[in-house]
Amino acid sequence: MRRFFGLQGYFAGRCQNANVTYVARKDKISSSKNTCMKTQQAVAINPVAAVLLGVCVGTALSSAAAAQLEESFGSSSGSVWQSDVGQGFRKGANEFSMSLGFGLGVAAFGGRERHDWGLGFADYGWMLSGVVAKDHWYRGNWELLRDLFGGFQYYPDHAFVVGAAPILRYNLATGTRWVPFFSLGGGVVGTDIRDGDLSTKFEFNLQGGPGVHYFLKENLSLTFQYRFIHISNAGLSSPNLGVNSNTLMAGLTWFF
Repeated sequence: MRRFFGLQGYFAGRCQNANVTYVARKDKISSSKNTCMKTQQAVAINPVAAVLLGVCVGTALSSAAAAQLEESFGSSSGSVWQSDVGQGFRKGANEFSMSLGFGLGVAAFGGRERHDWGLGFADYGWMLSGVVAKDHWYRGNWELLRDLFGGFQYYPDHAFVVGAAPILRYNLATGTRWVPFFSLGGGVVGTDIRDGDLSTKFEFNLQGGPGVHYFLKENLSLTFQYRFIHISNAGLSSPNLGVNSNTLMAGLTWFF
């Protein structure tokens, strides 16, 4: 009997110690969860701060690239034109541009949500032709560009967007420092946008719209563009309602 009570006391003590250990571990786990929640709250992306950060980083990169390209191509002044500025590019001339874009989404063509984003663009172009339609008001050059872009959606939630596309462009030869153009292209996109409109990380993009170069020098221009950008997966997975955005862009373009 004495042995029985001794064993009972022993097991009761072990259970009490286990209970204390369990409570301590539970408190520790709760404390860790609270710390994680506070950390997540601390690193939550503020849309305004994200936009400003993107603009600052993009501006810094653009400035560095501008300095390098100006040093490399600044001596090629005038060589990109068939004659004078605005009279049409020579065949084989190249361009490199860097732009920042601000997209305002539109719930259209089946899409449920408005998707707003900030994007950076880098384009490399090659003039496919000399001046065509020389005796008409729409005389100009055909150009092929390789377009890379990336950035983030900040409304209705946070998501990344990266993509690439070949783009066909027609540049008008106006005879002035203003050179309007129209672009049209399509390619691929990687994104984690969902919101009931997309369902896969691999998507396709279609984009197009007008723009204009204003030449500061014979081989350097300010470039302003509007692009309507559509993203969907061509029915590979559902939902596939699509994302549509009116994107305004501004940047610098170097010709060489």
